[in-house]
Amino acid sequence: MTFRDRALRRPQTLWIRKAVFQIHLWTGIAVGLYIVVVSLSGSAVVFRRELMRSFANRPQVSAHDASTHRLTEEELAAAARRAFPDYTVTKVWVGRNGERPVDIWMNRGRRDKKHLFDPYTGADLGETRPRGVRVIDWLVSLHDDLLGGMNGRIVNGVGSILLTVLCITGAIIWWPGSKKWWRGLTVQWRAGWQRVNWDLHSALGFWAFVAVLLWAVSGIYLVFPHPFGRLVDFLEPLDPVSLVPRRGDIALEWLAKLHFGRFAGIKTKWTWAIFGVIPPVLFITGAVMWWNRVLKPFRRSRLAAEGTKDSLHEQSANRLRRRRPHGRPHGVASA
Repeated sequence: MTFRDRALRRPQTLWIRKAVFQIHLWTGIAVGLYIVVVSLSGSAVVFRRELMRSFANRPQVSAHDASTHRLTEEELAAAARRAFPDYTVTKVWVGRNGERPVDIWMNRGRRDKKHLFDPYTGADLGETRPRGVRVIDWLVSLHDDLLGGMNGRIVNGVGSILLTVLCITGAIIWWPGSKKWWRGLTVQWRAGWQRVNWDLHSALGFWAFVAVLLWAVSGIYLVFPHPFGRLVDFLEPLDPVSLVPRRGDIALEWLAKLHFGRFAGIKTKWTWAIFGVIPPVLFITGAVMWWNRVLKPFRRSRLAAEGTKDSLHEQSANRLRRRRPHGRPHGVASA
């Protein structure tokens, strides 16, 4: 049977598939936590704009006309101190437009507070950035740069590269053979739990393959855009005279849109959010397989080795006891 025939009919017998399986297994374990964090945070930040509009504080100032007295900075600072007597006013941001609230910054030791105040009555109108907005910003920073600034973003790009490796190796080892390829599309729920775990990993990986690979490649582009730009320049050199955008530039623009689901309305965002839960499930099912295939056999072999060592020690002690003269305690010399 040729290599091609074995790859199509019995891929499990190929050594290269076994090597790819090991790469897939250990890469998944290495970046599993990263995948969980980025996928779940990505499912949330897909709705970033909608959530920001929902949580943002946009209060209206009190009714007034041209003759209404507008409070000075000193009067606004005094109003802030009355509202928060334990805090010190550090900055009063008075805008030129009297239709907008005034942003006042305060602190107490290491604690900062930023609130909006009515420029005419001095009433407290709530936080400048409510807790919901801060949570969304935190999730965006977690998803974009892992809360680590530029260094975290580079780590994110490396993680996207490893996720691409996972997708490619997963596609290779998913193929069960031409006679039973359809089994990789469904889950046999009535089988044993280990079989269900394998089927769940295989089926979810198949149906989510395109989306996960798209997120991985676009994640690489968002962190390392220059190689993609150089590829576009190589394939389609820039014409400084033409005003028509290049196909490659349009493709890169769509790559970013596809990453965040910013096309075709809210239905796409819900689809992206649901699919974003699949990679953590793949990690969990993969970790279970890693436990069954690697850790559990290793633990059994270690316990067996310890049992063999204890047995050898006991046999050695028995031989020593048999060699002692009868009736004489061990360690007592004969006369």
